[in-house]
Amino acid sequence: MLPMSAWVLRAVGLGALVVVLRVLLGLLMGSLPTYGTLWRAVCLVAIVAVAVVWGVRDARSTSGTDLTVRWLAAGIAAGLGSGAVCLILDYVPGIELGDAGALFELTSAASFIMLLIFLPALAGVGYGHARSGRPAKAPAATASEPVLAPAQ
Repeated sequence: MLPMSAWVLRAVGLGALVVVLRVLLGLLMGSLPTYGTLWRAVCLVAIVAVAVVWGVRDARSTSGTDLTVRWLAAGIAAGLGSGAVCLILDYVPGIELGDAGALFELTSAASFIMLLIFLPALAGVGYGHARSGRPAKAPAATASEPVLAPAQ
């Protein structure tokens, strides 16, 4: 089992970043809608950059730990959490987040955010392991291969 603090901090931090960027994007789209593509691209690059940098930092600070499950759990929790918070914030007057329903926020948007966090973070982990000169530790085998009896 993973220690709770290992992935919860990443999930809360990146989930909060997603919520802040979505609220900021909603405000910017309301005031300057002609630059919508630019605002969306900036928000996307910000999330990807933070995930990559955090993944590189993780790989360099941990010695041989497999970080795949840690980042997967963080991505899932950040996606679901940010989707739920954005769903609630969408009912607040003055905050425009696109009027998406609960089904969209907790399925499609959550899975997109999960992939948007998980894949760049793993790319950062790979880069961090390559730069540190330490290979990632392979997961230990739980049992050896069964030996087959000779055919009769």
